[in-house]
Amino acid sequence: MIVDYIVVGFGLSGLSFVEQLEKNNKSFMVYEDSSQTSSRVAGGIYNPVILKRFTLAWEASEQLKNALLFYKNVETKLHKTWIKDLPVLRRFNSVEEQNNWFESCDKPGLRDFLSSELVRSNNPAIDAPFHYGKVKNTGKIDIGNMLFSYLEYLHKNNNAIKESFEYDKVEVKEGLIYYKDIICKHIVFAEGFGMKKNPFFNNLPLHGNKGEYIIIKSEALQLKEAVKSSVFIIPLGKDTYKVGATYNNEDKTAETTIQAKQELQKKIDRFLTVPYSIIDQVAGIRPTVRDRKPLVGTHANYQNIHILNGLGSRGILIGPTAAKKLYDHIENGILLDKDIDIKRFNPLLTS
Repeated sequence: MIVDYIVVGFGLSGLSFVEQLEKNNKSFMVYEDSSQTSSRVAGGIYNPVILKRFTLAWEASEQLKNALLFYKNVETKLHKTWIKDLPVLRRFNSVEEQNNWFESCDKPGLRDFLSSELVRSNNPAIDAPFHYGKVKNTGKIDIGNMLFSYLEYLHKNNNAIKESFEYDKVEVKEGLIYYKDIICKHIVFAEGFGMKKNPFFNNLPLHGNKGEYIIIKSEALQLKEAVKSSVFIIPLGKDTYKVGATYNNEDKTAETTIQAKQELQKKIDRFLTVPYSIIDQVAGIRPTVRDRKPLVGTHANYQNIHILNGLGSRGILIGPTAAKKLYDHIENGILLDKDIDIKRFNPLLTS
């Protein structure tokens, strides 16, 4: 079989790049073994503001515009609906936080996303004596079902293989890549934290950060917005809510832990005033980089082996923009932004 691309991995990175290939009528094969779960278990909130410090995320305005158009196109193609507007309320812990919020509302860029009106607390299920600030232009995407449906679409069209990729079977000869019974022009590795096992790129500084969520059920909570305090509470429907997430830089396993469950319970018990039950818990390893920028680029020795990774906790926003930049780099020779190019870690690259 001869194709233009092999894509390894199918989380938000893989989906974002595959869409570029489909848009440009490129042939491809996806290898996905479902070993990496961070995209599937993520909260699914798209939010351009870092709510701990009330600052705008990196290139958030451009990324938000690109991402919404991208996901709406995916919905149209697969005749599904996964995107919904969802207000995000930031619970204030003090008058000082209120003041910091309103100061941020006047800063360039942030005024498009932070409402300058105080949202008064009217839900007795949450103790919020200092009320809330509202983030504008936010919503939620059902990432898990979107990836599942898209992968079904790929299998139906014979564009995906459910198996682990075997790196030692890759041969590069005369400008082409030979892998088992497939010949391709390019490979793009989009494996998330699985990159740590990839001999072509495993000495890039992908650190990984484990995140866990609990799913709670509470008929009395009656939340219609996502609330951010020390953790997010995200409505899922039918009186269920996703609560999280934890951040653990040490544990690199995908299993859920009692410690994370207890940590999340302790945090929501500080401000939740109604009973709830925990009905599920999920975990995944976020592909994070110390400078909080993605890993995008081409191998130092092999000009047809590439990487799209390191989307971290904001993959929903970053993925579509980063994927387009990589595609334009490969196909049109457009230089990558220095902020995302893996050449910024040149001393660590395979030589």
